Amino acid sequence: LRRQRQMCIRDRRSLEDGLDYAGGEITVYELLQRYLSLKCGVRYNTKVGYGFVMNIVQKEPFGARKIRDIKVSDAQRWMIKLQKEGKGYSTLTSIRGVVKPAFQMAYNEEVVRRNPFDFKLTDVVVNDTVPRAALTEEHLGIWMNFIEKDNTYCKYYDEFVVLLETGMRVSEFCGLTRKDLDFKNRRIRVDHQLIRERGEKYYVEETKTSSGRRFLPMNETVYASLEKMLERRPTVKAEPMVDGYSGFIMLDKNGNPKVALHIENEMRWAMKKYKKLHPDSPLPHITPHVFRHTFCTNYANDGMDIKNLQYLMGRSDAGVTLNAVSYTHLRAHE
Repeated sequence: LRRQRQMCIRDRRSLEDGLDYAGGEITVYELLQRYLSLKCGVRYNTKVGYGFVMNIVQKEPFGARKIRDIKVSDAQRWMIKLQKEGKGYSTLTSIRGVVKPAFQMAYNEEVVRRNPFDFKLTDVVVNDTVPRAALTEEHLGIWMNFIEKDNTYCKYYDEFVVLLETGMRVSEFCGLTRKDLDFKNRRIRVDHQLIRERGEKYYVEETKTSSGRRFLPMNETVYASLEKMLERRPTVKAEPMVDGYSGFIMLDKNGNPKVALHIENEMRWAMKKYKKLHPDSPLPHITPHVFRHTFCTNYANDGMDIKNLQYLMGRSDAGVTLNAVSYTHLRAHE
């Protein structure tokens, strides 16, 4: 009898929730919960992004408003308010990227009369995004020379070389195993990436897009650096296994596979030391993604065909590749 009462209560709540939604009585935050509950099988980084947006909306008075009461001007004013409070354009884009399709779902199901977020974001807020700049040849030379000669960070020199010379995403680089390195035919197979969640759980997932599965040429510089990395690789009693993959070419001090955060920290700590030793010779912000952007820009400026460059970068859209390039050779003639 108790179980029947619990089932009745649950069924009544579900019915009431459905009625509230159909009548537009749920809040913006509840609408996002409903929308995201349907997003199954998304990547870990996508889940993290959803959580970031939900945390913001939950704290906002706007998130507690009923969806039937939201007008276009309300949505626009909210975006303006968030930017005035210090939220960057990229953050606003992330928020709108979740809220807009949630309201579109409600509109498609005739819960609201129109999607209040169906407007061009740049019409109401300023795009304050700072364009990502590739490293100049001079800056790159200064940085790599510092890394190679520094007693502490020289051990990461070959890792940086491989990233610079291949343009790999850092998570793809961390996912490389011995089986992915074809020294005979001088090529690197890229078809997966290694991810570690905040709870220290490791897993392997497919590349960001289907176009991410590719073979990268192993030039002499990369060949030499990979051999050195394998020679210095620590010996472990038991090879770590992640989703059937083992033999990862990079291990941390605990014998676990390195992940993106390791490489990012190596660069961050090295940059901190560089700034302390060379305060009068500043360098731009350097990250693994800046390396990837520099690779793309350098090959584009050298005249590589955009389709070939698109393949090397593992991108499905040539337009994204073009947008990522800093055409210094064109600017020089302006």
